[in-house]
Amino acid sequence: MTQIKPHGGKLINRTLAEQKRKKILEQSSEYQSVPISVDLMKDVENIASGLFSPLEGFNCREDFDSILYNKRLSNGLPWTLPIVLDTDDDNGIKEGDEVLLKNNDHIVAVVQVEEKFGYDKRAYAEQVFGTNDAAHPGVAKTYSMKDTLLGGKISLINESQTPYFKYAMKPAETRNLFKENGWEKVVGFQTRNVAHLGHEYLQKSALTMVDGLFINPVIGKKKKGDFRDEVILESYEVLIDNYYPKDRVVLGIFQTEMRYAGPREAIFHAIVRKNYGCTHFIIGRDHAGVGSYYHPYAAQEIFKEFPDIGIEPMFFMSFFHCNKCGGITNDKVCPHNDRIDFSGTKMRQMIESGQRPPADSMRPEVADVILKSGNPFVD
Repeated sequence: MTQIKPHGGKLINRTLAEQKRKKILEQSSEYQSVPISVDLMKDVENIASGLFSPLEGFNCREDFDSILYNKRLSNGLPWTLPIVLDTDDDNGIKEGDEVLLKNNDHIVAVVQVEEKFGYDKRAYAEQVFGTNDAAHPGVAKTYSMKDTLLGGKISLINESQTPYFKYAMKPAETRNLFKENGWEKVVGFQTRNVAHLGHEYLQKSALTMVDGLFINPVIGKKKKGDFRDEVILESYEVLIDNYYPKDRVVLGIFQTEMRYAGPREAIFHAIVRKNYGCTHFIIGRDHAGVGSYYHPYAAQEIFKEFPDIGIEPMFFMSFFHCNKCGGITNDKVCPHNDRIDFSGTKMRQMIESGQRPPADSMRPEVADVILKSGNPFVD
């Protein structure tokens, strides 16, 4: 069976060979170093594993500018979010240096500095997020970044540990797993939430048209009020155990921060799932959105700009429970107005007051997982 090619045609591997790794660790005191956050550490690991293929490191200026203004790398390949390393301007690092990246005392990687350059944070925010409003979490993060960017290839030295190890599959592993399962067509599903019945219906609708479903929640930093990582995973575990065919579904995590970049992040998410080996990707209502910054279906419209993305988007409208039809349906097939919308806000309010959302909105097993957690939300 033929598998979809990684973005750019080749799965990148930027993990150091053991001999080179040992040598750098032995000589680590001789290197300059740059402190990095957990989020940047995950970016480094995702570059190294090929999840961000074709990137081999942090964006240099030509690619950075091209991403901002063309939504593509300088070679024309679709790419919509900058992957950058911000640092202080006065740290003495020069172009051509090899620099260690550290998260606290943990040596993460070495970067070969090809370029050191300044950038306009307001332009960054306006292009990527479509707004310069500091109330937007992605804009606020951009404004808090340091003033200088380092571009260059990375080489991973030490991978961080995760409590969700069994779900932390790299692209080479998911591709092998899909192949072993005999799946030629695989649909990826992005989520940062627990599943209500609308999500389940959407996933199963997509699954009827392909061989396998890859449920791929984002595990990493989210905004206040989003569901906590362990609650998302536990809720999907019970949902899959009780309501999905075991040989048709894989649960794996995408370790990264949410950027809340709406349409641009939808393209980025599709590229990542292509690298995982998915042939299709679900785009629903308000994908990667926040507040009212993006039109509910802007993340679907943007795909018109990328006929060459190499993964097939599957667009779904919002789902609801129709009392007259007697089940979950959507605007394309249901003519009635006697409906109950899946209100995340309403379900959240019920959960906060200790109530179980009704069975026509959420599976009782999923509700029980959420309620027993005590505090299911990010503080």
